[in-house]
Amino acid sequence: MQNFEFYNPTRIVFGPNKIAELNRLVPQNAKVLILFGGASAEKNGTLAEVRTALSQHEVQEFGGIEPNPTYETLMKAVELIRSEKLDFLLAVGGGSVIDGTKFIAAAVNFVGEPWDILTTHGAVVKHAIPFGTVLTLPATGSEMNEGAVITRQATLTKLAFMSEHVFPQFSILDPTKTYTLPKRQVANGVVDAYVHIMEQYLTYPVDGRVQDRFAESLLLTLIEIGPKVLAQPEDYDLRANLMWVATLALNGLIGAGVPQDWATHMIGHELTAAYDIDHARTLAIVLPSMLSIRRTEKRDKLLQYAERVWQITSGSDDERIDQAIAKTRAFFESLEVPTRLSAYTLGQDAVHHVVKQLESNGMVKLGEKKNVTLDVSQRVLEASL
Repeated sequence: MQNFEFYNPTRIVFGPNKIAELNRLVPQNAKVLILFGGASAEKNGTLAEVRTALSQHEVQEFGGIEPNPTYETLMKAVELIRSEKLDFLLAVGGGSVIDGTKFIAAAVNFVGEPWDILTTHGAVVKHAIPFGTVLTLPATGSEMNEGAVITRQATLTKLAFMSEHVFPQFSILDPTKTYTLPKRQVANGVVDAYVHIMEQYLTYPVDGRVQDRFAESLLLTLIEIGPKVLAQPEDYDLRANLMWVATLALNGLIGAGVPQDWATHMIGHELTAAYDIDHARTLAIVLPSMLSIRRTEKRDKLLQYAERVWQITSGSDDERIDQAIAKTRAFFESLEVPTRLSAYTLGQDAVHHVVKQLESNGMVKLGEKKNVTLDVSQRVLEASL
């Protein structure tokens, strides 16, 4: 096992009717800005509950944060906070709203060009204003981690940053708030969580037995409940398990002390920035091809994955690896999430464009061993056609 330092200060408040706890969780003298995305939080009553819970606080609102939050929109919120001297943020939504809130929290008192927060991947962040979250879409794990991904619309650049200063102080997770989500978003959440786990699990062995078994249990849970959460949208236990798995998939725990990949995510980000494909759907396109192209360096873990997650124990090594990758692809497809670029009418031109963007953004040495060159990325994309 590799050396590691694990830190996660986020308080999780889990269960139905927990939004009322906001009155306790938000400081009484705070001047609060509620941030949200589109109309769903209003329609399903979540915003009304939040307003009621914060009725004793000074509150303003900022809506319109996009599914892939843009720098341009977020900077409008930054200016509002500065002008109104607000000092506490509350993100109400899924990963995009929470990611956007993290950037806003870091940018409000940042001295200099806030885009530098992204270009330095968070290295320049020294402090952030406090915030909490009310999660409405289980997928990204942003409610319990220190990372965010932001898009600059003007240049179609999508970059990530991390900083311990942008951990949420608390996150309220009420599974009943997911009941009215569109089927597509729930399926995306399952895939997003699955690939988050894979990026930390399917690398190379370092005798991280606890991390491996933990990751495998999360993958098995998603395989078990994935189709069911789509078929039974108001089954509380299914939605509760999905919400908690998605949080655990990226709260730092299973990635502590083991190598991490993230090449699938970096290529996926470029597909989203260029072609506006849902983030999770880009991951479903890239991951099976990534595993196939890089099967030699990932061989030991691919065989472990085949046996422990998919119960594949017969056949040659290559046959078992092929079966495991095929079952992964089939799982995504069973959720009605396509796994080929052709499903989005994209061909070789898209491959060339994404490789060019990877080069422009310095993504030329990706993966757990930094050996995913532009040539490898191109081969992965071509295998995804």
